[in-house]
Amino acid sequence: MNAKIDYKLNTSITAKELSQLFKASGIKRPADDLPRLQKMITNADLTFSAWDGEKLAGIARAITDFSYCCYLSDLAVDKDYQKCGIGKRLVTLLREEIGDEVTLLLLSSPIAMEYYPRIGFEKADNGFKIMRRR
Repeated sequence: MNAKIDYKLNTSITAKELSQLFKASGIKRPADDLPRLQKMITNADLTFSAWDGEKLAGIARAITDFSYCCYLSDLAVDKDYQKCGIGKRLVTLLREEIGDEVTLLLLSSPIAMEYYPRIGFEKADNGFKIMRRR
């Protein structure tokens, strides 16, 4: 892909655009639940997005206290744009925004476990979770 990608912070994204991106990226999210996706957009603290013209090609959506920790809830790139450095660039922009005092955390799907160390993440074995019911 030789497209000119524009990166934006907290720009307007519709639930439909996010749904299309989730479906095109292969990430497992409630892509058909548009009201829920809208809440995910509205309640995120930081949303970095990658655009090819009017097309949403990638997103990094995070929740943070801007002081100690930041949870990267979504990192998704359309399959047509994967392996072009978009995911890595989105994470770099997020890290620059939160600064060096803030730890960046995420939960990975099993199929992405080999990807995250390549873009600077360390594997952590000291975590716990209570899963959502839906």
